[in-house]
Amino acid sequence: MSDTWNGLIQWLHTLGLHPDPSTVAAVGDTANAAVAKLDMPTLLALAAALGWASGFRLYAVTFIVGSLGALGWLALPAGLQVLSSPAVLLISGVLLVVEFFADKVPWLDSAWDGLNAFIRIPGGALLAAGVFGLDDPTMGVIAGLLGGSLAATSFATKATTRAAINTSPEPFSNWGASLLEDGLVVGAVWLATQHPYTFGVVLVVVLILSVILMVVLVKFLKAVWRRVARLMGKTVAEEPQLLAMPPARRG
Repeated sequence: MSDTWNGLIQWLHTLGLHPDPSTVAAVGDTANAAVAKLDMPTLLALAAALGWASGFRLYAVTFIVGSLGALGWLALPAGLQVLSSPAVLLISGVLLVVEFFADKVPWLDSAWDGLNAFIRIPGGALLAAGVFGLDDPTMGVIAGLLGGSLAATSFATKATTRAAINTSPEPFSNWGASLLEDGLVVGAVWLATQHPYTFGVVLVVVLILSVILMVVLVKFLKAVWRRVARLMGKTVAEEPQLLAMPPARRG
């Protein structure tokens, strides 16, 4: 951790920023305290949080965790320290802003989800694997499988929920759901690193609720689709009859 911290100080110096020594010492103490908390339960909780949150906010997860690591507020495992590099922070920050606005526009949010379907799930698996990957390859593979599965679950829940919400023409439900997801990312990372056992219990409850929600919403979407199909079929069936009528009776 000291090498990472010294590297950050040197990077700040290259930008013309010279932190006060007392500030550096205080933040350094915070970083050392964070390192002490990286026991096995915390690492497992962090891997699960990164995988689950990546299913609906991959770029926010990458940027937030990388920023916390760069500031020394979160001790990053060796496999995740790349997230604190300036290049990764820049790219993830730009994509975070794009996603923040795209996710709040009805139907554009579903299109954005479709575009990211092949990015978020592998991304969640890679982030989760990075928690252990460089230190314990076996745990890295297990964490990757766990993270990918959690990312797939949260992605499916988000996509199904947004599809149901988009059946309503008003945009406020989209905004509310999107802002809730933004807050969940911060909450998941904080809870996983500060209270890993509590996070584990909360995650199990959330996964159960996600399955129930998806079952209910899938039934709802099927009912909507059947209604639309009936209306479309009725319209198609009436068109030939309408065309066969004399012009005087079509009105």
